[in-house]
Amino acid sequence: MTIINKGANKFYVGDNIKNPLAEITFVESGEKRIVIDHTYVSNDLRGQGIAGRLVENVVHYAREAGKKILPLCPYAKEKIEKNEEYHDVLSK
Repeated sequence: MTIINKGANKFYVGDNIKNPLAEITFVESGEKRIVIDHTYVSNDLRGQGIAGRLVENVVHYAREAGKKILPLCPYAKEKIEKNEEYHDVLSK
């Protein structure tokens, strides 16, 4: 199983945080919101559900922190909007 690491304002896959094999990045917007701005998965990892797991990690992080998510990244937006289990953290 692929290990997902936590960095400053990102979750990522790989040994190098500056050059990850996959990542989802976000910024804190005030005290109550996270803005997801980017998702990337390298060709080597595509098709393995890694991007979905990255979104899941941000959703879990938001729940623990009591924050809502504003997904500006098209992938994250579609994933969160289509999954009703994530609607509790979706910023309206």
